[in-house]
Amino acid sequence: MVSAERLLAFAVMSFLLIVIPGPSVLFVIGRALAQGRRAALTTVVGNTLGAYVLIVAVALGVGSIVERSVLVFTVLKLAGAAYLVYLGVKAWRQRGSLQAAFTGGGAAQSGRRTLWDGFAVGVANPKTIVFFAAVLPQFVDRTQGHVVVQMLVLGLVFNIIAVASDSLWGLVAATGRDWFARSPRRLSMVGGVGGLTMVGLGVSIAVTGRQD
Repeated sequence: MVSAERLLAFAVMSFLLIVIPGPSVLFVIGRALAQGRRAALTTVVGNTLGAYVLIVAVALGVGSIVERSVLVFTVLKLAGAAYLVYLGVKAWRQRGSLQAAFTGGGAAQSGRRTLWDGFAVGVANPKTIVFFAAVLPQFVDRTQGHVVVQMLVLGLVFNIIAVASDSLWGLVAATGRDWFARSPRRLSMVGGVGGLTMVGLGVSIAVTGRQD
């Protein structure tokens, strides 16, 4: 199994990566501003599940293919970016109906759909793809055997830290949204900001190159 020293070193590196706002954090913040606390936390759960799919893929050897292939990496990156832009445009167009949704007078987005959106962004996050493919294997002690299990344990540590950090970001952003909700105009504005954040994030991911 993974030694305590390797586990601690990986946890520290994961923390440093996670606390710096990246695609996942910005997406959670955008969702918190546009739809509130529940949507933000559901997004965090979906995002975490998506990230763990990447961990499983790396553990089974699929991650190395993504990391080595420019084509596969680019297709996955652009797919994630396009989906973010789509969600951002949708949030922008629906910003005027946020007050009704907030007061219960409108149809809120289902938890299942919000979970799926978070999952889609998490599994297509270039930041975590590269981290899991290039960094995660370095903390595995192959002399101890059970390589796949070691990777899954390390990935679980990463996800626990990510859930705590991303949830905090989402709750803080949602708390700010509560203040905006006192005014239909302010709430419409913050919904637009949330949408523009997701659009900007999608464009940023699309133009970001590989760090080879």
